[in-house]
Amino acid sequence: MTVNREIQLAVRPVGEPGTENFELVTTALPDLAEGQVLVRNTWMSVDPYMRERMHDAESYLPPFQLGAPLDGSAIGEVVASRSAGVPVGATVVHFLGWREYAVVDAAAATVADLSLAPAEAWLGVLGTTGLTAYAALTQVAPVREGDVVFVSAAAGAVGSVAGQLARKLGASRVIGSAGGALKAEKLVQDFGYDAAIDYRAGSLAERLAEAAPDGIDVYVDHVGGDHLVAAIDALRHGGRIAMVGAISSYNAIEPVPGPSNLFTLAAKDATLRGMLINSYFHLFPEWITRAAGWLADGSLHTELTVAEGIERAPAAFLDMMRGGNVGKMLVRL
Repeated sequence: MTVNREIQLAVRPVGEPGTENFELVTTALPDLAEGQVLVRNTWMSVDPYMRERMHDAESYLPPFQLGAPLDGSAIGEVVASRSAGVPVGATVVHFLGWREYAVVDAAAATVADLSLAPAEAWLGVLGTTGLTAYAALTQVAPVREGDVVFVSAAAGAVGSVAGQLARKLGASRVIGSAGGALKAEKLVQDFGYDAAIDYRAGSLAERLAEAAPDGIDVYVDHVGGDHLVAAIDALRHGGRIAMVGAISSYNAIEPVPGPSNLFTLAAKDATLRGMLINSYFHLFPEWITRAAGWLADGSLHTELTVAEGIERAPAAFLDMMRGGNVGKMLVRL
């Protein structure tokens, strides 16, 4: 294999991105250096944080470069190796997605145990998606026995795991929000939520007050905006908020005002804590052991939304940003 197909960033988006911001390009693969492996990617992930990397601004990850391939989590089979530790035939997780083949430093590739779960699960529930839910609910805004927990974007990759996990950690009631009646129905039927709010149908704050008349103890925020405002109002004394994402503002072209009720947290002796998943990678072994057991006994339900082929990766990303997925959005290569 000497040529490769990859998705490059063609133009930085202003506001909501479109297919014109991406380009499918055929490139030549470099020769392997010592300590590298060639991976035929079989699955790649598209995630909300990637939208932030399309801005030309430094953050906890560098911005995507124009005329260069995007990157992100992927998994695939090693088809050539110059590393004694990663043999041909191994299945590895790495960070060079958005391309069909990847030349990866062996030190940056993690061998996946497919006896625990299929390859795609290592980009979802056994990957940073599942770890985010676990760290949010055990470290950032820890759930205590009897808590009422609210999760936004609850039918998405992290939210669909977080609701089930909150119950396993002792929550007495778990409430989720999602866009549309069908998604809201799935929250209760498939993902273990006690109540679901369709945020497109009426006042979110009123619906949350109906679902949690005595307030909430924990909020896992993936949305920001009106969801964060409503959660702060609903928070009980000593409540805890994990700020995982703010997808409502990712396409904004001007600075987004913060919640007007932020000082309410002081009166409630409550906490709002931001979360960077990189700070919790040390929990991976613990999470994988627990999650693999729950997958095996059927007590943890997961779903995927799958797009087919590298050429569909931009559309998959755009669909995910518009809420077109249930569970984890992946591209099968």
